[in-house]
Amino acid sequence: MDTKELLKKVRKIEIKTRRLSDHIFGGEYHSTFKGRGMTFSEVRQYQFGDDVRSIDWNVTARYNEPHVKVFEEERELTMMLMVDVSGSELFGTVNQFKNEIVTEISATLAFSALQNNDKVGLILFSDQVELFIPPKKGKTHVLRIIRELLEFKPNSNKTDIAEALKYLTNVMKKKAIVFVLSDFIASDYERTLKITGNKHDVTGIRVYDEREEAIPNLGVVQMMDAETGGIRLVNTQSKKVRNAYSNFHRERMAYFKDTFTKSGCGVLDCRVDESYVKKLLGYFKRRG
Repeated sequence: MDTKELLKKVRKIEIKTRRLSDHIFGGEYHSTFKGRGMTFSEVRQYQFGDDVRSIDWNVTARYNEPHVKVFEEERELTMMLMVDVSGSELFGTVNQFKNEIVTEISATLAFSALQNNDKVGLILFSDQVELFIPPKKGKTHVLRIIRELLEFKPNSNKTDIAEALKYLTNVMKKKAIVFVLSDFIASDYERTLKITGNKHDVTGIRVYDEREEAIPNLGVVQMMDAETGGIRLVNTQSKKVRNAYSNFHRERMAYFKDTFTKSGCGVLDCRVDESYVKKLLGYFKRRG
């Protein structure tokens, strides 16, 4: 992708996702993810309706009239986007590939954080951490994240969610809001997720294509494994083959939901042909 085309794509995603975050998600994001606590702001004169428990008796005695302490939410938070860039993300049978939807969701979340003056960081992972962008504030920083999501070429096509979670735990010392975006066609990350979930506020966003749930009867077709590059002939006329395919997918999805739920983490499913806007809003409202 040349620079001009890339900038055009970044701009297009910025316009679409920024509008969503400004008009829809900004307030929802703010009320869903609270700050670290309350910090003292100022002392002012008592007004009708103020909580009497907030009266500052020392100042009241000095001025001979009631004054109250005012506290503000210590708002600044850090959001980490953990994005799966393995080979299986380059799949789609409807309008968009999974990685395109993942980029849009990531951009919407990043702009929601930006609107609330929070920091945003990015981890791109396959079966290794491919890229780490430390959390920062500002529009330029968010646009850089979108640029990386659009044009980054991973060294590996495989997936290892546990490896990415271990890395996050090592680099992020303070509590962060973490969104893991993947198709979660992976296993063996239960123990690591439990440790991560104890330290951070984690949500798994599963982006998938309907053709991953069930394979249609297309006769004998040539299929390639996007993560290993292996090619084989598959007889999709066989009911046994189709059932095995569906069962494998169901097992992976059950593992994803059970593992995240047991670890106290949030879970969100989004099919590529569904509105991720409705899904995100519903999730924020349930949590808020």
